[in-house]
Amino acid sequence: MTTPTGLISGVSVSHHCGGIDDIGAVSHSTQQETVARLLGREGVTEAFVVQTCNRAEAFVVADDAATGRAALAPYVDPVDEAVVDELDHEASLRHLMRVAAGLESLVVGEDQIIGQLRAAYEDARAAGGVGPVLEEAVVKAIRVGERARTETAINEGVTSLGSAAVRLAREEIDLERTAALVVGAGEMGALAARALDGVVEHVVIANRSLENAEHLAESLDGPASVVGLDAVPIALAEAGLAVTATASPGYVLDAEALANAGETLVVDLAQPRDVAPEAADLDTVTLRDLDTLEAVTAETRDRRREAAAAVEAIIDEEFENLVTQYKRKRADEVIAAMYEGAEETKERELRTAVSQLESAGDLTDEQREVVASLADALVGQLLAPPTQSLRDAAENDDWSTINTALRLFGPGLDLADQEPIETEAPAPTATADVDPEEIPEGVQDRMPERVLERLSDD
Repeated sequence: MTTPTGLISGVSVSHHCGGIDDIGAVSHSTQQETVARLLGREGVTEAFVVQTCNRAEAFVVADDAATGRAALAPYVDPVDEAVVDELDHEASLRHLMRVAAGLESLVVGEDQIIGQLRAAYEDARAAGGVGPVLEEAVVKAIRVGERARTETAINEGVTSLGSAAVRLAREEIDLERTAALVVGAGEMGALAARALDGVVEHVVIANRSLENAEHLAESLDGPASVVGLDAVPIALAEAGLAVTATASPGYVLDAEALANAGETLVVDLAQPRDVAPEAADLDTVTLRDLDTLEAVTAETRDRRREAAAAVEAIIDEEFENLVTQYKRKRADEVIAAMYEGAEETKERELRTAVSQLESAGDLTDEQREVVASLADALVGQLLAPPTQSLRDAAENDDWSTINTALRLFGPGLDLADQEPIETEAPAPTATADVDPEEIPEGVQDRMPERVLERLSDD
């Protein structure tokens, strides 16, 4: 039996509470590397990280919330605590659903986040970070995102940062008479190129790998060509619009590269930034970045408010289902583990007791049944109170009690090896259907007086 334990703790640095520099400061390594590092923290059993252009979030599973928070502290240490949103177990579950549904995105309802979550899930799996707790949480979140887009209109209209960039550019320049340069042929660059396809005169795609750039250019309907990154300054001189979307850790464009480009609108979609901030000081350059796109995306949020309400209802439904599932599963697993361990101990001790009794003389079948019945009754009486307590804890969202019990009563529980606990024994909620007079005299001699007295009282 697999008995997963632990509570999810999460931290988020996103466009809601911080800027792109804050997100960049946290996203200093790949998702897989970050997951591996989190798994090395004391007490962490699972880890999941999602890092996109407008969010950097990490989630860990630990036995208690304090351990989880301590493990996550180094992840957000590079930024001010004011831009960090801390999430407990249930808040993490709901947040992941909201992210997958697009409600937490800069462009509300964007489709790209689904693919990003799937990629993050695979990265976490590759690093050994996905266990039973996060498996349920992340898979459920992705399914919620799919439901939101199937059952509502949350993803109609502007659905990506690429299309938002085109919307912004259309307000500032005449796109129909402009050539556009897209720097980067990855997922974000591809979204931008497709959003510009058929809108501008010509799309030029610049990328380190010409093969990837050519593949993207061939997928467009309108005129398109490709160049290497070394030819970007020349291509800038022919383009009125430049959209940057690479995964480069350093600047791809600086003031020198743009100095001779002429009048150019530059939209930087990268995280970390592709364009050096001093480029904005050039009189011929208008620089826009992810923070600027907030105004464009606000209009989309207003139009999608009704659809968002429908998505919230889906999330409420799925969240309650998931939390109920967590409660039932955790309580059932610990109860089953507890009984499994007690049953193993009972059977072993029963065999020992019967063997000792038989050494003094043969036992009848009826006597064997009485001894076995007594053992069953004692196990039932001893485990009835903790069973009820665990069910109550599940109903009352008492995750701490459940996880403590999971650690104490895992599979293979050996009661004989447990340290005695000095506490008042709980009153039994069930009685053993055994008459002390029917217990063989040899068995009575080996039974504690308090057990015989309790059976006599019953």
